[in-house]
Amino acid sequence: MPVSRAVDFGAAKLLPDVDRPHGWLLTVDGAPQSYVDLADPLHLEFEYARRLGHVLDTAGQGDAEPAAPLDVLHLGGGALTLPRYVAATRPGSRQRVVEADRALIGLVAEVLPLGPDRAVEIAAVDARDALALADDVSADVIVADVFGGSRVPAHLTSVEYARQAARVLRPTGRYAANVADGAPFAFLRSQVATLAAVFAHVCLIAEPGVLRGRRFGNAILVAGQQELPHAALARRAAADPFPARVADGAALERLVAGAEPVWDAAATPSPVPPSGAFSIS
Repeated sequence: MPVSRAVDFGAAKLLPDVDRPHGWLLTVDGAPQSYVDLADPLHLEFEYARRLGHVLDTAGQGDAEPAAPLDVLHLGGGALTLPRYVAATRPGSRQRVVEADRALIGLVAEVLPLGPDRAVEIAAVDARDALALADDVSADVIVADVFGGSRVPAHLTSVEYARQAARVLRPTGRYAANVADGAPFAFLRSQVATLAAVFAHVCLIAEPGVLRGRRFGNAILVAGQQELPHAALARRAAADPFPARVADGAALERLVAGAEPVWDAAATPSPVPPSGAFSIS
């Protein structure tokens, strides 16, 4: 049966999927936040989650190397879709999830428990505060999937924030963020410029229709101090049910041309999505 509950930052609903016996959709104030299949943690229903999964799959190894454990810091928890995925694909990984909504953490633990074989540390704390307290060079991957409703909070969009992420990552580490925007991409362009001011390498993964400005949608930003696995990411993204492409190099420079990095003093949340862009009935 569906579960509805007031949480710290809105009204949460857990909706069973009639097409997948163990599938659940989490929404907050009508906006989809996470999808989990309790019987199949490898199933990533949302396309943006699949793309974050590609970043995790290619982290710390070449295509021919076995999947080694990772140290992953998840900023934003939701229904813990990606922590479940990492636990299944990278056994032995050490994962820390920070989620500001304590009541949401409790709801997910009650209805969609991780299980004793998936050791994940979960803390009820603001994402940037947790990042500031994290040890230097302690993470292989930082996954940022933080939305206040349907908007990325302003304090997670600045150069100062990106510098904290860079400090926490190991030299080979990668930062991956889920953002949402539409043409003319003022927010997306500024976010690429912000990451490029801190990291040596940046790329973007999105569906062609989004990049061409045909609709508002999600994009995954990937950054690191060492060369990113563009070819491997492009292969995986192209094979998705809704294929995406990787923008880097000259293509990314054309997209970002003229955009300036964002500092704390001028930071703003991501734009309000158009009516009906993400919400469900």
